[in-house]
Amino acid sequence: MKTVTFSIIALAGLIFLSSCNNDAKNNQEIQAVVTDSIPVAVTPKAMYVTAVSGLTLREHPNLQSEKLAVMPLGTKLKIVTSEGKATMNVGGIEGAMDEVEFNNKKGFAFNGFMSKFFPPEEDALAKNYAEELKKDFPNVIYSEATGGSVSKPTKTETLILPTSKWHESFFTAQQLFNIPKEFAFPNPKGANNETQQSRSKKKTDFISELQISRNENELQKIVYNYKTTGFGYVVTITKDANNMKLEKVEVAD
Repeated sequence: MKTVTFSIIALAGLIFLSSCNNDAKNNQEIQAVVTDSIPVAVTPKAMYVTAVSGLTLREHPNLQSEKLAVMPLGTKLKIVTSEGKATMNVGGIEGAMDEVEFNNKKGFAFNGFMSKFFPPEEDALAKNYAEELKKDFPNVIYSEATGGSVSKPTKTETLILPTSKWHESFFTAQQLFNIPKEFAFPNPKGANNETQQSRSKKKTDFISELQISRNENELQKIVYNYKTTGFGYVVTITKDANNMKLEKVEVAD
């Protein structure tokens, strides 16, 4: 009888230990799943200067720090450390001071005037540029279509960029679709509807203007409208879900 009782107790002990081990194992698996699901911030390896007049490299991470250099438009910068969150606002653009390397110098620069997209080369075709971008950003989408009439044919090019940042899309459109450099990135704050006229318009140009649409100090649409004798085009920048949509429509008269 004692032997039977002892065996039952021993069996119960083994079942309890096995249950504890399984619970511990399950807890480890659950913990592993939870840990693996936490997103990890990734610091970009390089960014490109989007400031038309160049971007200042500073000794310390503030806008009053000593200037070390001015980095020209389109310069590729090596990112040493990224702030990871917006800490300041410059000209309506939110950003922070990232540590970068330029010409073997390390310093800090405002990342609001940087883009992860490399700048298009002069006279680059949008289709070719999109194909190059896709190598690093597979979600880039490009399409083109023709329409209009025989007397007024149209050509539409659409580029979808995987970003939610207005300044990145404006910079790309400005380089790719011939928006004059005199037009700076528009401040989100301002009137709901604003039109800026080109100061360098040629005598043969009928229209060269930037139209900005806002709603409660948030950008809704940026449109560049150009028209000359026998030809014109309109470039429109809007949000498209979590992406930015750049569209150029050419019209021949």
